[in-house]
Amino acid sequence: MNSTDYKYILWDNDGVLVNTEQWYFAATREALAELGVHLPIDAYQQIMIQGRSSWELAAQAGVDPQQIKDGQDLRDELYRTYLSNNDLRIKGVFEVLSELAQHYQMAIVTTCRRDDFELIHSNLDLLQFMQFVLTREDYAESKPHPEPYLTALQKFSATSSQALVVEDSERGLRAARAAAIDCAVVDYHFTRGHDFSAAQYRLQTLKELLQLLA
Repeated sequence: MNSTDYKYILWDNDGVLVNTEQWYFAATREALAELGVHLPIDAYQQIMIQGRSSWELAAQAGVDPQQIKDGQDLRDELYRTYLSNNDLRIKGVFEVLSELAQHYQMAIVTTCRRDDFELIHSNLDLLQFMQFVLTREDYAESKPHPEPYLTALQKFSATSSQALVVEDSERGLRAARAAAIDCAVVDYHFTRGHDFSAAQYRLQTLKELLQLLA
């Protein structure tokens, strides 16, 4: 596919449009620590790549299911506190979206829950550039399963060859490729160690996407 032939751009959210991934990890690590479960960053990365849950570690450690549920509630509370108290913007994102929205139809396809997503974007003014948003509640199977991106194609009445996915994680890249959609991976410090060999394009910054699609 020629990079000038795309008609639709499907955006991941966390790590691509907003600087949030490390806060979700911090909240998860703190909540698990309250249950006596240690979550190293490398273990978290592998769990994330595979689309699994960090709370499997608590179950394997014999933590009571109700305690796990309470821990997840604490994680959610901690995460929302982090989201409310930190600057989540990534430099240049607004300008890139503003330019691309003049030429492409765009949507966000995220594993983020809708209430967290709405909190993240409450003061960022990025959603004006999107035709729609798909959050975790909008599909049954999460990334790396292709369903999230296939659902987006269906909403656009688009074919896979007409779309480009922009991701920052191996899990998201695998979801895009499983849906037969080209993928551009943008560098993000939190996922730098992932395997991106299947990506069609590698970007150091999101602004490079403007040059790619020119």
